[in-house]
Amino acid sequence: MSESWPQGALIVLGASEEQIPLYQEARRREIPTIAVDMRSDALAFPFADAALTISTRDTGAIADALGDVRPAGIVCGASDAGLASWHALALRYGTAYVYPKSALVALDKAAFHEITAACGITGYGWTASSDPDEVVAKAAGLRFPLVIKPVDGSGSKGVTRVTRPDDLPAAVAHARVYSASRTVIAEEFVQGRQLTIDLFLRDGRSMMTCVKEQELVAGSFVVRRISTVQLSSAEHDQLEASAERLCRALGIVDGPANFDLVLGTDGQARIIEANPRLSGDSIPRVHTAAYGVNVVGALVALALGEPFDDHLVPTRNEQAAVELVGSPLITDGELVAWEGVAEARNIPGITDVVLYAKPGDLIRPHDQSGHKIGMFVAAGPSVADVSSALETAGALMRPIIRPITKAEGES
Repeated sequence: MSESWPQGALIVLGASEEQIPLYQEARRREIPTIAVDMRSDALAFPFADAALTISTRDTGAIADALGDVRPAGIVCGASDAGLASWHALALRYGTAYVYPKSALVALDKAAFHEITAACGITGYGWTASSDPDEVVAKAAGLRFPLVIKPVDGSGSKGVTRVTRPDDLPAAVAHARVYSASRTVIAEEFVQGRQLTIDLFLRDGRSMMTCVKEQELVAGSFVVRRISTVQLSSAEHDQLEASAERLCRALGIVDGPANFDLVLGTDGQARIIEANPRLSGDSIPRVHTAAYGVNVVGALVALALGEPFDDHLVPTRNEQAAVELVGSPLITDGELVAWEGVAEARNIPGITDVVLYAKPGDLIRPHDQSGHKIGMFVAAGPSVADVSSALETAGALMRPIIRPITKAEGES
C-alpha cells in the first residue's frame, strides 16, 4: 500500500476485526477504501486499498496525512474511538453524510444517565467522579451489588462487580486505568434479562429493529452468545419507542444505534448504555441471518449519500445467534491450531464461521470483547434449532492453545 491515496475512496475509521465487513461491502461495490487505524497489525488492513497507521482519534493527523484527497464518504463501524473524527472529517471534506456531534454525549455514561432521565425512562442509582475518593464515598451509599466501570469505556474493559464497600477502592482504581478521562462510574446492578436493541433509522424512525439476549462468560461481563428473542408485540413496541426517543435526544436521525438494557423482574426495562453506531460482536451478521437485511450495506450507502432503505427490507424471519470464541485459559497463550473448523461450517443452520487468530498468534484470556479469537453464527426456524446448531458447532470447533510460561512472557 502506498501513500498515493485513491480519489473517490471511502475512508474507514478503524480496521479491527469488527470493521472487516465494511471493507468487504465497499469492495463488493468496487469502491476503493482507505483504512485508518493506529495498529500496524490491524486485521482489516489487508481488505483495504490503502492504509493509514494513525489513531482514529487524531483528526488533525489524519487530515494532514490525507492531504488533498477527495473522499466519496467517511464511515465508522463498531468503534467508539473514531466517532468524533467521523463528525469532524465529514465536515472538513463536505461529505454527503455528517455524523451528528450531539450523539457523542452517549459515550459518557454519566451524561447518558441524564438523557435517559430527561426522556422519562426508568433509571437506577449511580454516581460518577474523576476523584477516586469521591466516587468510593458516594458509591458506598448505593444499593449493592454495584458495577464499577470507566465512564468512557467500552468492550467490557475495566469493569468489576462489587458486593461490599471494602472492594470499592480496588475496583475504582482498576476502572480508572481504562478511562481516558480518569473518570469512574458506579452503578447499581440491575437484576433481569440482559438484552440489547439495535435500530437503523431513517428520518427518526426505525427501519430495522432487532432485540437480542446476551449470555455472558461465567464470572465476567464479557458476552459469549447473543441471540434474537421473541417478545410480545407490546413489549417490542415499547422498547422500540424508548430507543427511538433516545435516538432523537441524541440527534441520531439516520443511521444505526444500539442500546444495552435489562428487562427487570418488575417488568421495567432499564437502559444501561448507548452505542451511537453499528453494533460489534458480529451482530450485523445476526441481522442478516435472521432477517436477510444488510445493515453494513445500509451504512455504506448512507455514508455515500445514497438511498439505503432497500438494504433494510426483510426477506425472511428466523431466529439467529452468534457464539463468540475466546481462550479457555486464564493466562496468555499461543494458538497452536484450530480443530474442527471445516466440520463446523457444514453443520446445518451454521451461516458464518470467522477466525480472527491464526497459529502462532498471542492469545489473551477472554476477559474483554477485543480478546475474542473467532465466532460462528447460526439461524433456524426456532430458538431450539439455533441453539442445537451452535452447540454442535462449538463442540467441533476448538482452538488448541499452548499456555505461555512466565519466563516466556518476560523474554
